[in-house]
Amino acid sequence: MLTLSCGTVDTAKKYPHMVADADPIAVGIVDAALDRMFSTKLNRAELEVIFYPRLNAVALEFKYELLTYRQFWNEANRQQFAAALELYKADYAARNLINKYKKTRSIYGKVKGQTEWEAFKYARTHNAYPVIELGYRFNGETPFFTSFMRPAKEQNSRRDGSDPDNSPAITLYFTRAQAEELVWLFDQNYLMELVAEKGTIKSDEPFDVDDY
Repeated sequence: MLTLSCGTVDTAKKYPHMVADADPIAVGIVDAALDRMFSTKLNRAELEVIFYPRLNAVALEFKYELLTYRQFWNEANRQQFAAALELYKADYAARNLINKYKKTRSIYGKVKGQTEWEAFKYARTHNAYPVIELGYRFNGETPFFTSFMRPAKEQNSRRDGSDPDNSPAITLYFTRAQAEELVWLFDQNYLMELVAEKGTIKSDEPFDVDDY
């Protein structure tokens, strides 16, 4: 962990998981796939990978059905993603994969995540804490390693008193190579090297991170 000066005491109190008092860092872009509406085919998706040192969390930012989503992965959840991928690769190599998604969508475990979404950059940001299931799913004859984000109740209160929205169910589909690339970008040592060497990008910090 980077050394924090006395002037960062208040910041450290606000961000209990902070590993450096630094703005978010653009880590890279990973290809994946998303469900296509009214079709069994998949849409290619670009996941922008951004590290938030004050949260010690990585956000996967992507567009789905005209909305922008940020799916946050803390350090423990990133480690579980990596462990789940190794289990999937072992099952793939042993030809143990079965085409029964109800049984396989959480076969490698579950994590409690955080997600945000908005219609455009300056629109109201919605926030929820969904369960994310790690497993695999066939699309046609092709198996994919998957993270399935369950729907979850929006945390933000409505000024007009109306009921909050639910975050949608979203499945991210990865080939083994794509998931391995994401695991590499998820690595804590690699991320801390970026904090020290690469520099930072300006942070808008549109979300409430107090309880993350």
